[in-house]
Amino acid sequence: MRRLRHLLGIVSLVCFGIQDVHCQGKAKPVTTHLSTKWPHTPLLLEAAEYLAEENSAAFWGFVEIIAKKDIKVEVRENEKSLFAETLAAASNFLTPSQVKILKLSLSMRIYSPKIEMFRQIALDRGVTPSKTCGATADVNGQLTCDVNEMKKLVEGGGGGTKPVTYEVDHHFPGGENSKIGVVLYSEIGTPDFRQFHEALSALVREGKIDYVLRHNIKVLPRKVRLSGYGVELAIKSTEYKAQDDTKVEDDRGQQEDDDDQEVEVEGFLFSKLESLHPDKTEELNQFRKHIMDSQHEMAPMKVWQLQHLSMQAAQRIMSAPEEERLSLFTHTAQNFPVLARSLVRTKVDDKMKREILKNQNQISSQMDVNPSDGAIFINGMYFDMDYTDIYTLLDHIRTEERVMGGLHKLGVQGDALRNLLTMDISESKQDYGIDIRDSAILWMNNIETDKAYQKWSSSTTELLKPTYPGMLRSIRKNFHNLVIVAEPSKSTTADLIQLVESFITHNAPIRVGWVMAVNRDQTLRGFDDAGIAMLCAFNFVALHFEGRDDAHYKALQFLTNIYASVQGDVTVDDVTSHFKKRYPSTDLEDVFGEDSDYDVGRMLSQDFVEKAGISKFPQALMNGVLLPEKHLNAEEFEEVVLMEVMRTTQTLQRAVYKGELDDRHDVVDWLMSLPNIMPRLNERILSTKTTSYIDLTGVVSSTMKELSVDSFRNLKASEMTAAIANSCHYITTKNEPTLRFLTSWIVADFDTIEGRALLLEAIKYLRESNSMRVCAIHNSSPFSENKMFSKIVEVAQNTLAPAVARQFLAKILEKDNAKKIIDGTKKLTDFEMIGVDMDAFQARLASLKDDIFKIHSTYCSNVLSLPAGERTVIANGRALGALREEEKFVQEDFGLLEKYVHSTIGEKIMDILNGEGSVLGDDISDMMMKVAGVLQTKPQSKGRTNVSLRSEQYSVIKLQAKDPNMPAFDIVAICDPVSKAAQKIGPVLLVLQEVVNSNIRVILNAREKHSEMPLKSFYRYVLEPVPQFMESGELTAGPYAKFTGLPESPILTQNYHAPENWLVEVVESVYDLDNIKLENVESGVHSEFELEYLLLEGHCFEQSSGNPPRGLQFTLGNRQQPVMVDTIVMANLGYFQLKANPGAWLLRLRQGRSADIYTIASHEGTDTPAGSADVEIIMSSFRSQVVKIRVAKQPGKQNMELLVDDNEESGGLWNSITSTFSSSSGEEDADEKVNIFSVASGHLYERFLRIMMVSVLRHTKTPVKFWFLKNFLSPSLKNALPLLAEEFGFEYELVQYKWPRWLHQQTEKQRIIWGYKILFLDVLFPLDIKKIIFVDADQIVRADIKDLNNENLDGAPYGFVPFCESRKEIEGFRFWKQGYWRNHLAGRRYHISALFVVDLKKFRRIAAGDRLRGQYQGLSQDPNSLSNLDQDLPNNMIHQVRIKSLPQDWLWCETWCDDASKKSAKIIDLCNNPMTKEAKLVAAQRIIEEWNEYDEKIKGVLQGFKGTKSNKTQGSSRHESGHVEL
Repeated sequence: MRRLRHLLGIVSLVCFGIQDVHCQGKAKPVTTHLSTKWPHTPLLLEAAEYLAEENSAAFWGFVEIIAKKDIKVEVRENEKSLFAETLAAASNFLTPSQVKILKLSLSMRIYSPKIEMFRQIALDRGVTPSKTCGATADVNGQLTCDVNEMKKLVEGGGGGTKPVTYEVDHHFPGGENSKIGVVLYSEIGTPDFRQFHEALSALVREGKIDYVLRHNIKVLPRKVRLSGYGVELAIKSTEYKAQDDTKVEDDRGQQEDDDDQEVEVEGFLFSKLESLHPDKTEELNQFRKHIMDSQHEMAPMKVWQLQHLSMQAAQRIMSAPEEERLSLFTHTAQNFPVLARSLVRTKVDDKMKREILKNQNQISSQMDVNPSDGAIFINGMYFDMDYTDIYTLLDHIRTEERVMGGLHKLGVQGDALRNLLTMDISESKQDYGIDIRDSAILWMNNIETDKAYQKWSSSTTELLKPTYPGMLRSIRKNFHNLVIVAEPSKSTTADLIQLVESFITHNAPIRVGWVMAVNRDQTLRGFDDAGIAMLCAFNFVALHFEGRDDAHYKALQFLTNIYASVQGDVTVDDVTSHFKKRYPSTDLEDVFGEDSDYDVGRMLSQDFVEKAGISKFPQALMNGVLLPEKHLNAEEFEEVVLMEVMRTTQTLQRAVYKGELDDRHDVVDWLMSLPNIMPRLNERILSTKTTSYIDLTGVVSSTMKELSVDSFRNLKASEMTAAIANSCHYITTKNEPTLRFLTSWIVADFDTIEGRALLLEAIKYLRESNSMRVCAIHNSSPFSENKMFSKIVEVAQNTLAPAVARQFLAKILEKDNAKKIIDGTKKLTDFEMIGVDMDAFQARLASLKDDIFKIHSTYCSNVLSLPAGERTVIANGRALGALREEEKFVQEDFGLLEKYVHSTIGEKIMDILNGEGSVLGDDISDMMMKVAGVLQTKPQSKGRTNVSLRSEQYSVIKLQAKDPNMPAFDIVAICDPVSKAAQKIGPVLLVLQEVVNSNIRVILNAREKHSEMPLKSFYRYVLEPVPQFMESGELTAGPYAKFTGLPESPILTQNYHAPENWLVEVVESVYDLDNIKLENVESGVHSEFELEYLLLEGHCFEQSSGNPPRGLQFTLGNRQQPVMVDTIVMANLGYFQLKANPGAWLLRLRQGRSADIYTIASHEGTDTPAGSADVEIIMSSFRSQVVKIRVAKQPGKQNMELLVDDNEESGGLWNSITSTFSSSSGEEDADEKVNIFSVASGHLYERFLRIMMVSVLRHTKTPVKFWFLKNFLSPSLKNALPLLAEEFGFEYELVQYKWPRWLHQQTEKQRIIWGYKILFLDVLFPLDIKKIIFVDADQIVRADIKDLNNENLDGAPYGFVPFCESRKEIEGFRFWKQGYWRNHLAGRRYHISALFVVDLKKFRRIAAGDRLRGQYQGLSQDPNSLSNLDQDLPNNMIHQVRIKSLPQDWLWCETWCDDASKKSAKIIDLCNNPMTKEAKLVAAQRIIEEWNEYDEKIKGVLQGFKGTKSNKTQGSSRHESGHVEL
């Protein structure tokens, strides 16, 4: 001790006065990184995709800038300068704060999957870049690398058909409607691209082609290094020793750091000290060793020391200088196990503790956030950090920044900005309805007049009388009016009509109507079209019962009888034959023929359908409001109708209570007078599916008169919009300025009938409203030469007073007047009126140049991406999408638009802005338009929370925004400083602090007391704010996780915490990542992981019943290889998952029973182009992708089931085959092959697994196929399997399944493995596998496993071996003989999960997998439940899913079975012994005589493999730098 103090004194003297002294010892870091499977993608292209998400104009503007630059994209040393060029070009379209977000996006490589997706589409098309062909054009199906040849193909009409395009494609503005499509596959910035781009953009401007750009890059040897994930080193329990004693030969292939680099040890840099004092080297080495030894010791802590660790950590953090608190918070959470002991000595300030506990109560009650939770609030939006990844956070931040920056540009600041930002525009969205007092509706009943309801009370006050919950009130009033709008001949209609018939039959208080949407073609008759035939039949029957209350109901029954007699769609023969049976004396020609008197109501129905804005059938309306389309199936329809009845009842009760509705009112008239009932509905207004937004925040100094066409083309998109907005002289009802909260830009070619009609409807509506103003934007067709009406409109709106312009244009644009002006029968002077100086007007017309129309057309093409001549309406910057040629947009639509805008945002914006006089300026309508335009881009979202605490003095980390003059994010994090959430939140906040201007608060929600160590793991989150470059200018290999200063004695397990939809696997590691023990390692542990797949998830249901089609199989592939992976649908939520990578994929039903019985009826969340028969899915993002599929049974297959006993479809690819070695042709009967499933993790268990396999093969004569769970296998085993398969003659497949996000997650690796053993048996294996045997890795087989396969399970889905009960000394550990298990088993045996046989056909047929998952979901919420998950779950479910008890001699284990029974044992299991805690390896060598023989044999086989591997990897080491450590 005296010597130690002497050394410390020397060090103290040496260190005194030395600046920035650190310590180093020989480092033993743990490093790991994650890369993609696909090759490197250029940052330049990723930046282009970032801008494409902003808007199309920004993308093409960026492309134009890059195309003009002379850059060498292929030279790696240029990468840094190219990155600077990229940012400079992007900054033309982004604010400085948005550029920072762009840098983070590029650092995270967010758009890399999109570039790879385009490359894969190019490969599918047969396009690969080469030296001689750097760019390839696809001209209507013909490929060429030559620009001149491309021009010739275009001039020749293109031939072929236009290439298929997707929503993700980039169309050069203005060419979408061209018949010739040219897809360019090239890389932006290359000379080949420049040459093609110039030619193609010129052809678009000439109106000849639709030019689509798809990135296509040359494959580089490097991969994309990823970030946005966490890496954990969990301290492993050492109760049972499970480490392999095989010596690891570390070739140190690829390291993230030099081994010679030193790391800090308790603040000392010993290399510096040694260089200053070479004579003290020996003493310094001893002192360094002492410090490191003490640092690496992790002595157990007593319970009293653990109690206040959260509070003590909070105290230490808050005691640090303000600027260091967030870094200390992160450091504490990520390295807690080695810091815990030092925290014990920290005294907790009572003031801080009281503040934390008071805040804790408030946070829990108001925000439902507990100390165990981790939450981040970004501008009040809540994110649960247990489930939120950085990609979701960044997406939200980007949207918020766009809105905040836009409002700031408009001069909105302070409270007004915050209030507008937090304004929830989704809450006030009401359900608009259509007036149902329409003769097109055929009412089947009338509650008020029909005899069936005459005994009911007719008083509205009955609504106020109490009833049982959920009970329908029988009142003789038409309170609930249900209208079905459907094509009568379709099978989807039959289900709904049969249900509504039951409403009438059972006297439900619902009035039912039907609008028969049939073909309006007047040349067709009943004999030609089944729908018309059903309409004629309905009208005939109704007329037959004329005069009766139930005439229409009788006609309805006639149609339901037809539905009951047919399967699938109804045909004309079905109708006529049924009619002939019912009315044999009636001539069919009179009813269904050309002169039928019963073919009436078709036009009325079509008018109603058009007014209601219905485009898909069937639809249902309750009191005029459309019911959600997704609920219109047999399973859900009745429930949704009853829910709507309950909701309407509450509205009616309030009206009766307030005296607004009484017996004097006609109920239907009263309902139709409600403010949400409109004369017409329009999906374009009420839905945002076809919506795009234009940026109204731009500023331009030049007026429109000062701008030439060329100078206008050179403006940015936002500047173009500003120029157009500034030049608008709005048409209004009155001349005086007032607030008009709706600004409508009418975009059209006014020299077309459709264009004039659209503007006329807007102008007519101005008579009714002083809240809207109109500006005409010219989108002239290149073929219109005269432009007479366009000129009249332009001069009128620019020179006449607003009210006069409205009156004048209303006359001129009227259809008959316009026609007379065109044919010359009337002149412009014939429409002279007060306020119009006709001579001056005509003079202006004559002097008006075409430049204004060219400028407007450029704007429509470049900014609105609207093809020439097309029409649209832009409401406060929201473009409603190009109107179809026959589509009408009439006065009633403008009325709906005004009402919609007013109710969603108009009123709220004005309430906020009224207090900000300076913000509003002179033109309040302009300000209203621009603010609304910005806010509309904000996604409709849940409400926001104002995180305000009573006290924040002692327990809240506060960081102020770096730029107080710019709008700042309000970011609040709430978590316990020593929790798993803190490990992730800390590094995320450190990066956000760099990237966004933000006020950050971290509320330390520390738990008051602990009974165990709160954190048992080290953690790193891999994230960098900007891409890193080497001094040479080359991009670094990328970010990685690095752990230093770790204790050497504990055993650590490495776990990756990647986003939910990532399938990640280790591809390089010589060490056992399950059992890292640094004291056994020379210089550190390195591993490399790969993003193997991106998960495509989905939910599938039957269209008619709404139930999941259990056992249905989907396949995923491309056009060249239609079946690459496949999967099975679960009954739980109809869930399925498929493994994919970036590209365009085809989703199909698997050939066989799935495709024979079912067909895909509808799908959501896919990228299927219009008119495509296939379901296409584009994988282009790291974010989750979920599809919803509805399937229907094929005609005549309604009674067939997927899961049957015989005639199962044969095999094929399965969803997770990665490698198979097989000597058979695949034609062998599956019954002749034994299928064995096993799981292993860690080198020791993989060693056991290899020995188990060889023992099976030695004793089994039948061919054997092993199935291994790929999720946990090490690279060494995956590499060795082909060698072993060849040597010992077996087949194998690696199966893989991602734990579904909706199923309760396990966090401990061992429990995750247990879950995989039992929870997914029904979906892991192909349907043609009839039986599978699970064999634990640590077993030795001494009998023919075929005998176990042949065991009769007596109808049970699986068979397990019961626990042995012959070894008496272990009796006290037999927990199943007491307490819960004794009562639950009720005399049955408790079974061991180390060995079991599954009859997969029976297992699937009785939905055993779904039952097990359902029970697991309930039990696993309790942390004390399912201690041995894989074993406890099937034993717990023994009453619901029967277990067949297998003979005892099939499994012997020394722990539970006596020595005498070992002789007859067929399989020996190395169970853990709770008494001796003997190590597995020692037990194996002691208990199993043949174990060493197997072990040595396998080692000999693998020796050659290891030699080959070492030769391959020699010289592969390279230095990598440029990372950010978090």
